[in-house]
Amino acid sequence: MNKKQKKKTVDKFQNQVEELTARWKRALADYANLEKRVQAEKESFVKFSNAALLDKLLAVLDDLERAEKHLQNKGLTMAVGQLRTILETEGIVEIESRGKKFDPERMDCVEMVKGKKNLVIAVQQKGYLLNGKVLRPAKVKVGAVNGDKN
Repeated sequence: MNKKQKKKTVDKFQNQVEELTARWKRALADYANLEKRVQAEKESFVKFSNAALLDKLLAVLDDLERAEKHLQNKGLTMAVGQLRTILETEGIVEIESRGKKFDPERMDCVEMVKGKKNLVIAVQQKGYLLNGKVLRPAKVKVGAVNGDKN
């Protein structure tokens, strides 16, 4: 084998080594990204695994709040406050609706009423977020100019 052939062979192997090194680096990067994605999915699963139970507790909270409003009992008020605190520690946040612009991603319009267009006039049922995602949309009455239903 002469010098020229040796040089070609060395260059060929060098190119193969560089190509294999590049592939190896891409595979390592893909694996690292996969690990991050799996970890994020696990965290998301844990965050939202209690969603069904928490949604059921919101119905209980609604009933207790109605009773509290009617009875005006200090003990009941304390119990409702404790339940709200527990729900907040689990990532539950009430959706602020009344007086706000209607947001179809966070609210369900149950009726169009006389009032300022696209403004929430009344809240029929409170809505809640769980870790920033809608757990239960607010059921609201939305204003329509002169009470028009269209």
